[in-house]
Amino acid sequence: MAYATLAGGCFWCLVKPFNEYPGIKEVTSGYSGGHVENPTYEEVCTNQTGHVEAVQIEYDENITDFEAILDIYFKTFDPTDNKGQFFDRGESYEPVIFYHDENQKKVALNKIDELNERQIFDKPVITPVKPYKNFYPAEEHHQDYYLKNPAHYQGYQQGSGRKAFIEKHWGN
Repeated sequence: MAYATLAGGCFWCLVKPFNEYPGIKEVTSGYSGGHVENPTYEEVCTNQTGHVEAVQIEYDENITDFEAILDIYFKTFDPTDNKGQFFDRGESYEPVIFYHDENQKKVALNKIDELNERQIFDKPVITPVKPYKNFYPAEEHHQDYYLKNPAHYQGYQQGSGRKAFIEKHWGN
């Protein structure tokens, strides 16, 4: 098994796309990259912990690879905005690719170059690529939120502008 740790705004919105993909064993919502151990949601939202909302994806390298995971990831948020996502602003909502090894770093930087060459977005992809430091699972009510609260999840996707952005650049 291998791990990918990715941030792209609200962690609720990063779980469903990966849960439906072959080779993904588990997707956990949580907090990554900061200096506070075992932070709570409320602490992370203060933008004082250094953490971002993220997901940690456990995957089977015999079925999928990090590049395929990034192909999904870049279709879930706006990689041209590094100050938050849609109406979620601030440090805790900034996108980040946390690489676990040098190969993941290389793949991530190559994927960003590829997206910029293809000019899919109106602005350049500026998603930071940083070394993995830590990951703390979020509280249970945040796990698999799209399954537990489907109406609120759908409303959030629509109301935040995330769904429209994704459809504009990638279709359905």
